[in-house]
Amino acid sequence: MAYREVTMIEIKEVLRRWVSGTPKKRIAVQLGLDPKTVRRYVEAAEHQGLRREEGLSGLTDERVGAVIVALKQPAAHPHGDPWWACEAERKTIEAHLTDGLRLTKIHRLLARSQVHIPYSTLHRFAVQELGFGRKAATVPVADGEPGHEVQVDTGWVLRLEPDGTGVRRRKKAFIFTPNVSRYRFVYPIDRETTAEAIAACEAAWTFYGGIFRAMVVDNMKAIVTRADPLEAKINPTFQEYAQARGFFVDATRVRRPKDKPRVERAVRDVRDDCFAGERLLDLAAAHARALRWCRDEYGMRRHSTTGRMPREHFTHVEAPELLPLPSGAYDVPRWSTPKVARDHFAQVDRALYSLPTRLIGRVLSARSDHSFVRFYDREQLVKVCPKQPPGGRLIDPEDYPTHKRAYAMRDIDFLQKTADELGPSISALTKRLLAHPLPWTRMRGVQGLIALTRRYGAERVDAVCVTALAHDMLSVPRLRRMLESATATPASTPTPPRALPPGRFLRPPQHYALPTTTTTGEPS
Repeated sequence: MAYREVTMIEIKEVLRRWVSGTPKKRIAVQLGLDPKTVRRYVEAAEHQGLRREEGLSGLTDERVGAVIVALKQPAAHPHGDPWWACEAERKTIEAHLTDGLRLTKIHRLLARSQVHIPYSTLHRFAVQELGFGRKAATVPVADGEPGHEVQVDTGWVLRLEPDGTGVRRRKKAFIFTPNVSRYRFVYPIDRETTAEAIAACEAAWTFYGGIFRAMVVDNMKAIVTRADPLEAKINPTFQEYAQARGFFVDATRVRRPKDKPRVERAVRDVRDDCFAGERLLDLAAAHARALRWCRDEYGMRRHSTTGRMPREHFTHVEAPELLPLPSGAYDVPRWSTPKVARDHFAQVDRALYSLPTRLIGRVLSARSDHSFVRFYDREQLVKVCPKQPPGGRLIDPEDYPTHKRAYAMRDIDFLQKTADELGPSISALTKRLLAHPLPWTRMRGVQGLIALTRRYGAERVDAVCVTALAHDMLSVPRLRRMLESATATPASTPTPPRALPPGRFLRPPQHYALPTTTTTGEPS
């Protein structure tokens, strides 16, 4: 059986829905997962001690991390041999479907050609890869419970007045429509990004006075990173935001506008009724106009379907059912994938953070917000650091090897303490070396002195230091040469000089005597 890579966000979302009381089969349908996969996640969590009655309080990051470790499986091929047999016959199967043949007939034709594929695999391949299947009949979608669901769409709705270059700028807007009351909220944006989507949601929750339990969105790139009818992948940053605020995200199918019928005409209505003919200079003016239109115009206009005014309908029916607003503003995180360099540092948002030696060369996942930066290695949290400003540097001495820690941190006291333990003369010479206005400039010399003790022994180095101190010699290289010379030339006992034998042809000393002079200067 093949296993795909699992993520912390996916597993946490499954477990969050499970402890909230959602049945496992329903979770599989909501998240587009195989029921066996959901059951496997839940069983692993129960094995780690998670109990349903604990609620969301028992769903800690540590427990989710333990579940991930338990679920890790070696990578394998995502499909079996029958699937790839279908892939090899793709053109044939597609041609038969285009001709209107039934899938059972195609199955028999393949068998005649000695291509034996289980019918279930053929059907799954045709549905997932070739779009096989009849279109379902359209039926009215129930509104659901009040305060439970809000549908969201985006579109080009306005043009700002010309800027300094004379260009009229087109702008999009997020449009929120609750299922029951239809009380719309419009939030113009500059660009369709994940941060703007979160800002729009925060403004919407403030406008409504609470949070809806589920948000239905189309496959906008700001929220959905991969569109799929069964396994749509939500942007991790937005999914984390949804988890923090307590609502679920439900992405519609591609090109299926009837999956969110409450907002399909909203873009046209907002464009033609709210912003058409308005002279707006900037986004601030657009926000003010949208708020007036939502509250005083559209909100107080009787809805053709409900027969009630959306604002009053929302106030009396949906507002009491919303989830409470959080106390503080949401800190939007930013995810990145920094690599740990040889100098132990990883860069996040133009700031450097030290990491342990074992992570050098690894590409990590980093989550940064206004307060902290969290580093993950294969979904496992490895370090939490206070956020540094751009250009800042955070150093943790525990990340460095012990023998390099003192030099890296300019720890003079540590070097002096090490020298004190090696010998009195070594200690005295170290104090002389570090007695400098900028002592860290002499640290490399002290490290070289300590390194000599590992090669020649502390006693011999201490003895040479006695001589160096006596002659006020503070050069570690000269100290090393003295030790090398003493090692290369072994000490020997000096022998006394021998007396020279008398020479055969030596003249007597008198022969070299000079005449003496008197006081008068005449020779005597």
